[in-house]
Amino acid sequence: MPLATKGAVKGLEPRDVEALGYEMVLANTFHLFLAPGPEVISEFGGVGRFMRWGRPVISDSGGFQVFSMGHGTVADEIKGRRAQGERSGAILNIAEDGVRFRSYLDGRERFLGPETSMEVQAALHSDIALVFDECTPFNVSRDYTARSTERTHRWLGRCLQWHGDHGPRDQVVYGIVQGGVFEDLRRESAATLAASACEGIAIGGSLGQDKAQMYEVVAWTTEELERGAPARPRHLLGIGDIDDLITGVELGIDTFDCAIPTRLGRHGVALVPSPERRWRLDLVKAPSRLDPRPILEGCPCPACSSGFSRAYLHYLLRAGELTAMRLVSLHNLSYTARLMSDLRSAIHAGALEQTAAALRAGAPPVGSGPPTSCTGGPGS
Repeated sequence: MPLATKGAVKGLEPRDVEALGYEMVLANTFHLFLAPGPEVISEFGGVGRFMRWGRPVISDSGGFQVFSMGHGTVADEIKGRRAQGERSGAILNIAEDGVRFRSYLDGRERFLGPETSMEVQAALHSDIALVFDECTPFNVSRDYTARSTERTHRWLGRCLQWHGDHGPRDQVVYGIVQGGVFEDLRRESAATLAASACEGIAIGGSLGQDKAQMYEVVAWTTEELERGAPARPRHLLGIGDIDDLITGVELGIDTFDCAIPTRLGRHGVALVPSPERRWRLDLVKAPSRLDPRPILEGCPCPACSSGFSRAYLHYLLRAGELTAMRLVSLHNLSYTARLMSDLRSAIHAGALEQTAAALRAGAPPVGSGPPTSCTGGPGS
């Protein structure tokens, strides 16, 4: 599902996203809490109606963003750099009731805790709400991770209690598995979520320093969730590289969200069947300057099907034209949608192993059109 972090999929209209076959977008509680504010969005009937998106919306709890302000991302940590921009606010205090922090917008002190997060998400009228959690950084001790995970589990209970007493009846709640990179903590957290009243389960937090470790952590979690009953949807938070989508589905993940397709598009990087280059084609670089070909032959996206050449997109990108950023974003979202369509079809046909191997080796996704349509909830 594409990110509509601040109530918009960057550079695109909702009808663009719907036309590509997507059924849900993710809006972020933290950002919408700070601006324009839940009261404004509620006045318009929820974030779906506010942004004119007629299909379901999932809202993140805000936990990742509020903790990233203090810790930075895993990439920040590994590269030894300080958080910048929207992560440059400051955590003032982490306590049992929640987190006090300084807004990156205006420097004002704000508070976000389990009940606050659920209250904001109720005002957003999202179809799926995520519980508030502490997202620990990668290089923290096992002891800190254990204490943080236990607090996240206590916050889970408070989120479910608030939602049961005050939440919209047609809003589904997903819990979030934490536990860092420690197998026993991940399995314990997954078991706790499986035993809870959550209607879906998301996997969050630091998943490791590299892809091998991430896949190992996800495998521990999904193995543990297999033991839980009843079976519930599984969502992997913030993951969207092509190889990660393929492996994630093989490991038992149902849904994903990530900024990668549109973020790459805004930087002139297109998704193509080229595993040796991480499925990326940098249209800003010189080799595209005189290339008459579309981004990908046979691709049905608006950029390729309209005949825009790599050379033209290269020129527009070098000139800073927003049209190229939009076209490459549309291509990337189309590529990702068709990849997921191929994986869904393979599951139904009992051919996931073969299809995954072909896509991983660089076969272009075919896609079979939009998936079976959902009926939207309160966002419709």
